[in-house]
Amino acid sequence: MEAPQPKRVSPAEIKRHELLSDIMAHARQVLLEHGVADAVAEQVAVAIADHLAQHWRGQVITIPADYHYGIAVRDEALYRQFRGDYGALARLAGMTESGVRKMVARVQQRLHARNQGRLFD
Repeated sequence: MEAPQPKRVSPAEIKRHELLSDIMAHARQVLLEHGVADAVAEQVAVAIADHLAQHWRGQVITIPADYHYGIAVRDEALYRQFRGDYGALARLAGMTESGVRKMVARVQQRLHARNQGRLFD
């Protein structure tokens, strides 16, 4: 009689476990940095991972490798404060005026592309 074969773990199961473990570890670390007791931080971290696993179960989610996301959010927040004075925004943002000009151009280009629509899609 053959010994039962161990259950094969799929690549998706491995990635899901890694993602939820990473979320738990990060949530716990942030809570600890905010002075939350270790036992409470652990419980909250597990609750967050459990919620995500239950709430999003069965879904296929792709998280793009968009390292520009944080910069884009910052840029749009600064752009909302822009009133035509590059120097003032540069001082406010702690950037050079040249950097602000480039940032304003990037945001305007993104907003134009977002609002324009695509002709051949």
